[in-house]
Amino acid sequence: MNVSLQNIDKVSALLTVKLEKADYQEKVEKALKSFRQKAQMPGFRKGMVPMSLVKKMYGKSAMAEEVNKLLSEAVYKYIQDNNVNILGEPLPNEDKQPEIDFGTMEDFEFLFDIALAPEFEVAVSAADKVDYYDIEVTDEMVNNQVKAYTQRNGKYDKVEEYADNDMLKGLLAELNEDGSTKEGGIQVEGAVMMPMYMKNDEQKAIFANAKVNDVLVFNPHKAWDGNPAEMASLLKIDKEAAANVKADFSFQVEEITRFVEGELNQEIFDQVFGEGVVKTEEEFRAKVKEVLAKQFATDSDYKFLIDLRKVLMEKVGKLEFPDALLKRIMLLNNADKGEKFVEENYDKSIEELTWHLIKEQLVKANDIKVEQEDITNMSKEVTRAQFAQYGMLNVPDEILENYSKEMLKKKESIEGLVNRVIEVKLTAALKPQVTLKHKSITAADFNKMFE
Repeated sequence: MNVSLQNIDKVSALLTVKLEKADYQEKVEKALKSFRQKAQMPGFRKGMVPMSLVKKMYGKSAMAEEVNKLLSEAVYKYIQDNNVNILGEPLPNEDKQPEIDFGTMEDFEFLFDIALAPEFEVAVSAADKVDYYDIEVTDEMVNNQVKAYTQRNGKYDKVEEYADNDMLKGLLAELNEDGSTKEGGIQVEGAVMMPMYMKNDEQKAIFANAKVNDVLVFNPHKAWDGNPAEMASLLKIDKEAAANVKADFSFQVEEITRFVEGELNQEIFDQVFGEGVVKTEEEFRAKVKEVLAKQFATDSDYKFLIDLRKVLMEKVGKLEFPDALLKRIMLLNNADKGEKFVEENYDKSIEELTWHLIKEQLVKANDIKVEQEDITNMSKEVTRAQFAQYGMLNVPDEILENYSKEMLKKKESIEGLVNRVIEVKLTAALKPQVTLKHKSITAADFNKMFE
């Protein structure tokens, strides 16, 4: 067997693999013996079919299979042993590849087109100035987060007099023009509504200070500006019918329910941060602010890497790529989408590939490695962040462990976690090496940059 590489230009090469009968004959004979042991044919006992017949039936396919296995191993071993920095997969050459006939040939020559990564160098230094956004944690944010915790521990109380945000329950009945109850009209027992959300202020005012057992007259069509969805939900009829209901209705108040926020006490402190971690409201608010700041720091780091990418892409400039070959590879990987997809998305894919190559160099230069422990810890961090979105900060380790184990069962999840670990480590390594231009910014303005 002989494997050789011929550079066509700086970014493409031709890989030639020559195989002789001696390279694969032993493997083919072994495969045929295995076929013979399993073969069942009329007139012969199992395993006793003549080898000449086995070769006649399976010789060609056995040779093709073993040659292809050997070929694949030879190609990737050569690439690995010689540190050939390829892009994508080797593709069979379309112009110079000779015809292959496993029925008549014993020696074979296979030609592959190889896309080579462009050679370039990139490094960061203090001369590289990169924006770094420090997101402000305001008292309002802390108050809103604290309120979310107290609301989560709130309860519903029955009250006697209505106030804004209360929920009313009662008997709803359609009226005639003279104010009497309409015979055969719409009636809803146990109708529930929150006047606070009515669109019409005059209709909303009718319910001010209403008490249990009061009978109030209002117009649902006016109250919700004729919104058919709101009307249908209240009157328990379909939207088409609801759009035509413009009569007044009486509403007999049977029940008034008010949501009362939970008290900010030790119970909430322990629920959020663990038993005894904080003991006063001042400590609790400081801890909430600390958590918010940590979340924002992660967002700031993410934006830093995006901005650093722009700086380094400009520094590297436009790299040379084997466009025709890469388009062939892209088309092969997106055969169902066709050539139009390749043409429309090729430039974007080259941009992503350029950044990938830059990142590879930076990872190597900073000796960044990803261990299994890093992946496991990242899966827990991702899980912890998901729980935190729902205000659950003190999640037991056992639950985090179970959720992260499920995440690690999926290949696509592991790939995402590996990339996240690399980005986190790369960000930590590069921030001290460049000049950070710190900019204070509100969360709202920061989020607008991603719109």
